[in-house]
Amino acid sequence: MNGKIKHTVLGGGKSISSKQTIEERACLLARYIIDSKDTVRGAAKKFGISKSTVHKDVSERLLKINPVLATEVRKILDENKAERHIRGGMATKLKYGAKTKVS
Repeated sequence: MNGKIKHTVLGGGKSISSKQTIEERACLLARYIIDSKDTVRGAAKKFGISKSTVHKDVSERLLKINPVLATEVRKILDENKAERHIRGGMATKLKYGAKTKVS
């Protein structure tokens, strides 16, 4: 990568870099998910890291770092999980459009 540090800049000047500690990254991810109500997949895309890293950071590591923040982000993740079947149906509807069956 040409010797450059990979990072993603967010609003407010916050970013994630490869030199950032795991604890800082976990807290930053949690704050982002809480503020934006985004999904794990959306956060992963925004920060340029894998979904499994985001999930591990906010589900496991954050419990040890900041249990209060972990509880807040868990509420958002549970809400997203409860709504995912609706989002999937909407995505399918958009993909195939309003095709009508001709008999």
